[in-house]
Formats: sequence, structure tokens, C-alpha cells
Amino acid sequence: MTALTAIIEAEIAAQGPMPLSRYMQLCLSHPEHGYYMQQQPFGADGDFTTAPEISQMFGELIGLWLVHMWQESGAPDHFILLELGPGRGTLMADILRVAKLAPAFLEAAEVCLLETSTRLQAVQREALGDMRHIARLEDLPSGPVFAIANEFFDALPIRQFIKNDFGWQERLVGEGLTWVLSDTVQQPDLEAAFASLETGRIVEVAAASQAIANTLTKRIATQGGAALIVDYGGFDGIGDTFQAVLQHQKAEPFSAPGKADLTAHVRFKDLVQNGVAHGFTTQGQFLTRLGIEARKQALATAGAKGVAADMARLTSPNEMGKLFKVLALVPEGHGEIAGFEHGT
Repeated sequence: MTALTAIIEAEIAAQGPMPLSRYMQLCLSHPEHGYYMQQQPFGADGDFTTAPEISQMFGELIGLWLVHMWQESGAPDHFILLELGPGRGTLMADILRVAKLAPAFLEAAEVCLLETSTRLQAVQREALGDMRHIARLEDLPSGPVFAIANEFFDALPIRQFIKNDFGWQERLVGEGLTWVLSDTVQQPDLEAAFASLETGRIVEVAAASQAIANTLTKRIATQGGAALIVDYGGFDGIGDTFQAVLQHQKAEPFSAPGKADLTAHVRFKDLVQNGVAHGFTTQGQFLTRLGIEARKQALATAGAKGVAADMARLTSPNEMGKLFKVLALVPEGHGEIAGFEHGT
């Protein structure tokens, strides 16, 4: 039993079974015992390794994509360069390094980091210098925003509902940290979105993700810019994808509250809002189209070790290349988007 287990059990005893979103919120963001408040999640010594931690090639290509999109947007002389959930700052460091090839881009950029963990904010300042941190997108300065979110949306809380013959039941976390079902309730939004869904199927609703996407896409639609979202999931997936990871291995999600990372697959369709245009493809296809093979060869020629294996891990269908997807969000009427020329 962890310190957070007793807190969660007490809340359930006092208020009844809690939505999965509340359980995830407590496990990940409790101010004292939350996973992101006390654990070191990233890298070999943590619980998972993200693409920027695998190879600089990932961040460099993302950086070049952002520079290209800025140029295609008329090279505004002031814009917001935003990362959502910057981790240890590795991705932004790679972006800023490659962006030195376009000095005007760096001169125009105001770097903002969306981060709520004070511990991670300190780590990011050490890696990047004194960047501007914000706790919510509404705090962004005005202007076009060019944003990157890598493995951010998968960690936002979700709720789960199961369809029955008479309506919907919500899957809740009950006493003993076990699944229980709510009474049958009518959910008009779910019924409209999943009218053809068979009885007994589970759907996941990520209200927090949709709210952030609403703010971000509204900003892009009205003030310009672009966003790139990299995560695992599908465009319109359904089913139970809630999972825990502890020390690079899958774990039971209720076994160690606050000690394991909790995530769910991203339903990318729900992030396309406010009439923005989009591109969607796999991480492997996206990086290949941006020229990761040429970058691998250049690094190998310069004496870098292991770059072929790193590229395979990022792009191979048997590694991250197929599981991870890439969604681009751009103003309506933008036209073809780099990296998505033959995407879905």
C-alpha cells in the first residue's frame, strides 16, 4: 500500500466510487504523493523512455518542421514556441539547437512551457535556462503559436463508459480499488457519437484533452500557427486502453497509486476542433518523410554510435513507428502539410 492508497480509499469511503478521471488525477498530480510530483519518470532510470530521449534525430526533425511551418506562415516577427509537457527539456533543447540554422526564427520566438509540476519546472530550467512556464493555455501571450506535444495527451485523465441495452454505465473505482459500475444513465453525446456501437463495448472520454485541444485549435484558427501532437493511439479508436507502467514494464493500474505512470491511448479525432485542417500519419512515416535516413547517415559519418538502431526504434513498425501517431493542426485552407503528403 502506498501513501496515496489510504487517501484514495478514504475519499471513496466518504463520497462513494470515484470516476476513473479522479483516480488518475490523484495518482498523477496529487501535490504531495502524485507520480509527476515525486517520481523521475524519464529515461533508463525512470519508468519509460520517450522519443527525444532515444535520439537527437527526433527533436531535430521536429525543430526543422516547426521552422518550416513558421516560414510557410509568413515568418511572423513574434510568435509563441510552445511545448506541452516538456519532461526533462530534452526535446525543446534539440529544437532550439537545430533552429540556430534559422536565426530569425529564434529571434522571433517566445518560448513557453506548459508544466504544472514544480519539480519538473526546475529540471527544465536547468536544461534550458529561464524559460516562461504556464499552468494553462489561457495564460499564453498573444500571437501565433507553434506547438509540440510529445506523449502529453496520453497522461491526461479519462472516464470510461460501457454501453448496455438501456443506456450507458460508467466504470468507477470502488472500495478496495476495484472496478464497479454506476447505475444506467442516458448519455446523449455518447449515443450520438457511438450510435452504431455494439452492446458491451467500452468507450473512453478525455474531457481534459478535449478542453486543451479546444483552446489550442481556437488559438491557431484565430491567430495562426500550427501544432504537432505525437502520441500512441488511433484516430477514432474505442475500447479499454487504460494502463500503468512501472520500471519500463506494464503494471496493474490499481496496485501502486502514485508510484506508476498511468496512461490511455489518445483518440486523435477528438483533438481536431474549431474547423482547423489536419494531417495524420504514423511516427515512422512522418520521420521518414522528413529525412531521418539522411540525418542518420550524417551522424554516422560524424562518428556517432548506435544511430541505425536508434532510427529503427523510432521508425520501425515493430517498435515505435506504427504504434505512435502524429497529428498536425493548421489553419483552415493551409494546403499540403510537410510530412503528411500521403497521410490519412
